[in-house]
Amino acid sequence: MTEIFVAKADDLPDGERRIVTHDGVEIGVFHWQGMFYAYRNLCVHQGGPACEGLIMHKVEDVLGPDRTWHGQRFSSDEVHFVCPWHGYEYDLRTGECASDRRLKLKTYQVIRRGEDIYVRAD
Repeated sequence: MTEIFVAKADDLPDGERRIVTHDGVEIGVFHWQGMFYAYRNLCVHQGGPACEGLIMHKVEDVLGPDRTWHGQRFSSDEVHFVCPWHGYEYDLRTGECASDRRLKLKTYQVIRRGEDIYVRAD
């Protein structure tokens, strides 16, 4: 297994990402709330750069007890990143497509050794 150096932990602040390339494959590495997540930068829809888009909290509908719509809010615990080509959203913690959880980006293991962050490419 090959390990690709991503960054020093201090050079990848919380809420940011870095795209690394290995053998022609791009991998997006995200730092979110102290954890690191890595996915292939290839949207399941039409092959766009899924990991390069906006990072945002999931938008949720607010429903009343009678199931009437009261607007929308941002989720306090689910975060998505959005493919800039056609807006497909992915759960930042799982790589699952938000609109169809059966679809998922290829996941890579992230390894931290001291201050060095690596991703393991298969």
